This record gives sequence, C-alpha cells and structure tokens, in this order.
Amino acid sequence: MDTFANPNQVSDVYGRPMRDLRISVTDRCNFRCPYCMPAEVFGARYAFLPKPEILTFEEIVRLTRLFVDLGVRKVRLTGGEPLLRADLPTLAAQLAAIESVQDIALTTNGYLLPRHAAALRNAGLNRVTISLDSLDDAVFRRMNGREVGVAPVLEGIRAAEAAGFRQIKINCVVQRGVNDQSIAALARHFKGTGHIVRFIEYMDVGNLNQWVLSEVVPATEIVARVHEVSPLQAAAPNYRGEVANRYRYLDGEGEIGVIASVSQPFCGDCSRARLSTDGHVLTCLFADGGADLKTPLRAGASDDDLRNLIASVWSARTDRYSEERAGRIDAQGHARSGHKVEMFQIGG
Repeated sequence: MDTFANPNQVSDVYGRPMRDLRISVTDRCNFRCPYCMPAEVFGARYAFLPKPEILTFEEIVRLTRLFVDLGVRKVRLTGGEPLLRADLPTLAAQLAAIESVQDIALTTNGYLLPRHAAALRNAGLNRVTISLDSLDDAVFRRMNGREVGVAPVLEGIRAAEAAGFRQIKINCVVQRGVNDQSIAALARHFKGTGHIVRFIEYMDVGNLNQWVLSEVVPATEIVARVHEVSPLQAAAPNYRGEVANRYRYLDGEGEIGVIASVSQPFCGDCSRARLSTDGHVLTCLFADGGADLKTPLRAGASDDDLRNLIASVWSARTDRYSEERAGRIDAQGHARSGHKVEMFQIGG
C-alpha cells in the first residue's frame, strides 16, 4: 500500500515531491567504463577521496532519517561500485531499521556479489540492479575497461538469485557503434527468467565521456530491435515517477524497460535526491554541484538545522536538464552544458 502521505513532505518549485534518495557510499570502482570512469583519466595515480572526507555509516544513517522526515520512502545504495565499501551489509541493516523506509535497493556491477549477496539480503536489502552492457565478451571488456568477461557478472546474478532476490533488474547503457548490436541478444537471454532488462539511452553525464548525440540509440529504436525478435506491447507504469518505460512480451514471458532520458525526458515526475560520497545533497543527475551537509553536520548542527537545510535545497529546486538538453546541443552533436558532477560521485 502506498503510504506517501506525510505532513512534512517537501516539494520543489514545480511541485515535485522528494521520495527517493540515492546514496553514493564510495567514489571508487573496480571497473573503468568509458561512459563513467574512463581509464585514461582514472588511472593508478588518480586521487580518490581520502577516508576522512567520506561520510561514515553513522552520518549516512542520521542524514537518511532526515530525508525520510521530509518524504523519502525509497533508498538506493550506489557508488562508484558500492560493494567496495567495507561492511556494506551493516549499513543496509541500519537503513532497513529506519521507520517509513519502504524499499532499499542496490546498484552494482555484480562482480563482487557472490561474496556479499546473502549478507545483504539478510540485512534487509530488498532489490538489486546489476549493470551488464553486453553478453559478448569482447564488447563487454571494451565497455568495462578492465578486461573482465561476462562470466563473473552472470555469476553475480546467480548469487543474487540464490540469496533470494527476485525480479532482478539488469541495466544496459546502449551506445551506437559499441554495443547496440547486443540489444536483442541481451533481452532474449533474460526473457522468461523473471528479471527485467532495462536499456538506458547513452547520456551526457559528467564531463569526461565525450558524449555526442549521434551515439545515442533512441528508445523507439531499442524497442523496435527487441520487438523484431520478441514482440512487445507497451505497459502502464507501476507508479508515478517510474524512470523506465515498460514493455511486456506478448507471449507473457516478462518485460523490458527503456530509460529514455535523451529522447523522452521524464523530468516532470523526478522525485530523486542524491547524497554524494562526501556529503553533498544534489537535486539532479546532471547537477553542477550540491549543498554541503557534511560540514555543518560535523560542526554540531542539530537535526532541525540539517533538516531545514535539506528542505530549503529541495524547495528551491528547478532542475529539468533533460528537458532542456535539446537547446544545448551544438552543430556537432555535443552538449554545451558546462561543468557537471561526475556520475561515479553520485551514482546513476
């Protein structure tokens, strides 16, 4: 049952409530996907955040409670690669104990899931989303930048299944000329398993991935490629603000999703706040910065002070970058958008 009613619910300038919180627990990752952390930039000498700059579990839980006070009901743990954060099941258990949190999810590349899936499930984690951009080893190695084949990720999916996670979501970022030939095969592999492949239009997140519009495979084309081999029909969203457009297989063997941030922006229903690894609250995936919560928290700010700060940031929110993107693309297809926070700092 939907129990979002909350007298303290905060809404932004456009009336969008804050219902989802994405928490980046680390800025480190064991992959080097070119669309997020290209290896030529994030090499062996790259300086990630030192431990004192990263929010502790106690600080994350305290801030999450305040976000929940203001209307958040769903929490997602992200990174970087969140499973690189030591003792993550401990954090999951602490978040699960917060009254009014209805759902706790994790986004991961799956490589370390065999070690942690059972503990996370036992800690109260509800759902898992696993990134897998192709079933072709050569293509996948190119896209993860670490020469990691597909097998360890499939093993991670099996570990999540064995731990009791159901309807696992498989995220695939589609880039023309790189892995778009893998769309139908990936859909076919998970058809009938109960899991949902979500194809994501290649987005201009951050400043480092050399994004160009010509490399975006639009949602209509993605759906057409799957439909050609496994007929689909559009399905209604499960709830307002769901990021993926749903399509069911006509034979009843499950569904796919398509996240069409570029061709079919969904800013109008966006209810997601983001807490960065170093304690900033951001109101958009494409934000150029955020409000610092860590400094006042560590300086002794009260819960009321911090809650008011979060509320003031959200109530002033005007973000609708994806709806405005078309007006920022130059003649060569590049987005003129200035500096943006990198995806590995705030999750997807």
